[in-house]
Amino acid sequence: MTEKIELKSDVLAKLFGSLDENVKLIEREMKVNIAALDGAILITGEDAAACRELLTKLIELIEKGYEINKSKVAGSIELVRNGHGDDIVNLSRDTVCLTTRGRQIKCKTLGQREYVKAIKKHTVTFGVGPAGTGKTFLAVALAAAAFKSGEVERIVLTRPALEAGEKLGFLPGDMQEKVDPYLRPLYDALGEMFGAETYIRLMERGSIEIAPLAYMRGRTLSNAFIILDEAQNTTNEQMKMFLTRMGEGSRVVVTGDDTQVDLPSGVESGLSVAVGVLKDVDEIAIVRFQESDVVRHELIRKIVGAYAAAHK
Repeated sequence: MTEKIELKSDVLAKLFGSLDENVKLIEREMKVNIAALDGAILITGEDAAACRELLTKLIELIEKGYEINKSKVAGSIELVRNGHGDDIVNLSRDTVCLTTRGRQIKCKTLGQREYVKAIKKHTVTFGVGPAGTGKTFLAVALAAAAFKSGEVERIVLTRPALEAGEKLGFLPGDMQEKVDPYLRPLYDALGEMFGAETYIRLMERGSIEIAPLAYMRGRTLSNAFIILDEAQNTTNEQMKMFLTRMGEGSRVVVTGDDTQVDLPSGVESGLSVAVGVLKDVDEIAIVRFQESDVVRHELIRKIVGAYAAAHK
C-alpha cells in the first residue's frame, strides 16, 4: 500500500526530527518506508494507512506549536495501534503542572490520563504498573499543583527503605545518609517542580517532608498530599499503618510495581494485598498501567514486554 501527505518544508523538518530520528523510529515500529519528495511524504508498506493517520496527527500537533520528540512519537504509535489515534492531539491539550522553568507536564498515554483523573477525583489512588510509566513523577506534579493552589498545606513523600535485598546497616553514614539514596527519585522530582532554592526553603519550613515509611508510624497527616512510592516493598502491616495516617483534607497516592517485589521470600507485598482488599471501597481508585504506558524510553517498553512474556 502507498499513501501520500502534502506538507510544508518547515513542518517536514520538525516531523522527521534531528538526524531523522522520529521517522526512523516510525519506519522500524510500523514496518513502513517513508520518503520525502517535492513538498510531500510518501509512505509505503502494509501499515501505510495507519502510518498516514499517525503522521497526520503529528503534523497537526506541529502546526499547533507542539514539539515532537521520540518519546511523543513512540507513545503516538501505541495509540494508533490500539485504535486511539484521535487521542494523540487530545492528550496534548491538558497541562497537569508547570515546572519551575515553565515546562508543561502533560499526560502522554491513556493510562496516564486515567491516573491523573483518578487522583483529582478520589481521596486515595493506587497507581500500579511497570517502571517508566510516570507513576511517581505525575503524582509529585499533582502534589505540587495542589500545594501551589492552596488545596493542601504540605506535601509528604515516603518510601520503604528496602531495595534489592540491601540492608541499611551495611551502608555507610548516619541514618539520614543511609536512607537518602532510597529517597533520591523523590528529591529529584520535587526539585524540578519547585526549583532548588524554593524546594530547600519549603523543606526547612516543613511544608515538604520526605522520609522513610517507618517514620510515619503514630502520626496523623491532615491537609496534606501524601505519596507512598515503591509500595510493592511494604509489608501488609506497613501498608495498613500508612493508609491509616490520613487525616482531614488529605489526599493519598500509592505507587508501585507488583512484579518487582524485593521483600524476603515468603513475605506478602502490602501493595498486592491492599489492591485486592480495597478494590470495591468508595473514594479509592486503582489504576493499572500497561506496557503501552511506558514513556521513559522505547527500549524499556520492550524489556517490560519481554519479561512479561517470559513470565507467562
